[in-house]
Amino acid sequence: MARRATRPELTPEQRAESDRIHAAMLPAAAADLRELADLLATKDDSNTLGATEFAVRDIVHRIGAKALRSALAGRKGGYHGSPTACPCCRESAEFDRWRAKPVVTAVGQVRVDRAYYLCKHCHAGHCPRDTALGLTRVDPSRGATEAVALAGALSGFAAAAAKTLPKPAGLRVSESTVERVTERVGRDVGERRGAGRTFGGRSRGEWSKGAEGQTVAYVSADATGVGMPGARGGTAEGRMASVGMVWSAGRPGQVRYACGLTGGLKALGESLRNQAAQVGRGRADRWVAISDGGAGIEDWLRVNFPRVEAVILDFYHAAEYLGEWAKVLHPDDAEARDAAGAWCHRREHEGGEVVRRDLAGIDVSGRSGAAQEAHRVLLVYFGNQAPRMDYPRYRAKGWLIGSGPVEAACKQVVGQRMKGTGMRWGEAGADALCHLRALFRSEKTQRDDYWTSPAA
Repeated sequence: MARRATRPELTPEQRAESDRIHAAMLPAAAADLRELADLLATKDDSNTLGATEFAVRDIVHRIGAKALRSALAGRKGGYHGSPTACPCCRESAEFDRWRAKPVVTAVGQVRVDRAYYLCKHCHAGHCPRDTALGLTRVDPSRGATEAVALAGALSGFAAAAAKTLPKPAGLRVSESTVERVTERVGRDVGERRGAGRTFGGRSRGEWSKGAEGQTVAYVSADATGVGMPGARGGTAEGRMASVGMVWSAGRPGQVRYACGLTGGLKALGESLRNQAAQVGRGRADRWVAISDGGAGIEDWLRVNFPRVEAVILDFYHAAEYLGEWAKVLHPDDAEARDAAGAWCHRREHEGGEVVRRDLAGIDVSGRSGAAQEAHRVLLVYFGNQAPRMDYPRYRAKGWLIGSGPVEAACKQVVGQRMKGTGMRWGEAGADALCHLRALFRSEKTQRDDYWTSPAA
């Protein structure tokens, strides 16, 4: 059971403010409290829980909205006297009038009164209270924005507006609002990380140990396709979203992601390095990278993580090549499986170079041109990748040899949300959602810190 939060110790000024808010709330919420009591009085044990809970929640939200209104109504409302500095040109801005703004909060709509200042020099107007409250021109409050962005990161924008938010959270916003808010938050996450910001504070991550007793940190990267719209509603060639991750083997939740579409992996290097430093990359005795051999990935890994002492080719990625080649040699499925399994066993226990020599010794002179070409491609692949297939050494050191975590990251960070049937994305929206999903899938402390930290 969750522990009840202790009441804060108030200063004399805060106690006076609490008394004011309490006095304002009592008459404002009296009708809601009566409605709540009447509702519960009509229920017995068979229907007090269930649908009634949501009805109670809605009434409690109305009370919460009135509490916020009571708190906000008795304050200065951003009035700083006259004049004040114009944020656009820094000239003098005069108080013009009071303006009311309806704001969707996590507990319902609240009217906020704000002092409006007008600059006679550049004719720009502004409300200082909007900055203090974190209000934008059209978006919900900070709390509601967090709920809306979370819903938009987890499900389609239409589903979030129609299903995810109304019932569980009691929030009613349009599909366009969910889309706009989610993408704005994602852009902000990307911009702040691009500027060198990390979230969650430094942590003493516990790196797992290899067979030699030394701690090992893992880093990996991959890319996955995202659908793009074509002309006149058609389908265009997709773009690749890049995913980078730093993690500790066997420690669920101890992982940091960086993900984006614009700029590819190159744009994510500094962000992932900063996160690795945040979790104590210097304390790991060894750094190991795992890759599927994609173009440019190893170079990116070595440039951004120079302590990496081995870039391991994903064991299962190479197994797919062997499986396809076995089908060329053996039309019978069982024979093909046996052949592929034998090569994989040798590769795991004797290394990639041994298998490469074995494959090179196969005589394909009497086979079709397609078979000869498949053999040539296979040998080129193994010739390029054999130095990354020293699996007996990797296994002796207790290192991972499969890129399962980053393959899962591509699915969890990108695929689960952005590769649904018929989904098509503009570049800016896809990039924003990639950044937000990376934050969502990373450690909880990162998400919590983002929402409580001021914007860069």
